[in-house]
Amino acid sequence: MLEEQLKNNLCSLAQAVAAHYGKSCEVAVHDLTGENAADSSIIFIENGEVTGRKVGDGASAVVLEELSAAENDRENRIGYFTRTSDGKVLKSTTVYIRDESGKVAAIFSINHDITALSVAASAIGEMISPTARSEPEKITPHVEELLDELLWKSTELIGKPVSMMNKDDKQRAIRYLNSKGALLITKSGDRIAKYFGISKFTLYSYLDENN
Repeated sequence: MLEEQLKNNLCSLAQAVAAHYGKSCEVAVHDLTGENAADSSIIFIENGEVTGRKVGDGASAVVLEELSAAENDRENRIGYFTRTSDGKVLKSTTVYIRDESGKVAAIFSINHDITALSVAASAIGEMISPTARSEPEKITPHVEELLDELLWKSTELIGKPVSMMNKDDKQRAIRYLNSKGALLITKSGDRIAKYFGISKFTLYSYLDENN
């Protein structure tokens, strides 16, 4: 569990940032110290209606991907674009909070709905355009939906339906899912194995072969 003083400080800061920017700005605090952090990391959120999330919901795809990286490789991401399931365009920031030992204990997350500003962008040119032009990551309110999205992307990556995939194709797809943190989601192994028509033993043997 997150240290109480740190938790209180982060929640107070989240309230202040959300109040400063208003209802279009969601601010969340994720506790990464629990065993099920990928499934229910959010311990505080203001203006959750921006993404449809609430206390007890899990991490986004961006956070999951970072959680699957080595501890020292986790870097803050400032001002990148994301999108919600209902089409909102968000400008997001993810800051990793470390404890006294240097281990990542929490995430301070900002998701600012700039949909209206994006519409106005046609009139004001590149004033609010991102430096890197890429497809925004999707923020889903529930980890089940996030896993569905990652499974779909893994199939899209291979370029053929599961029924036509050979062993190498499935290994490549599972390697992708692992790199995106999908295996951190509770009971995801069962769903991934079923999706690819393999046993859990085969799933983890594929992962061992990739290491």
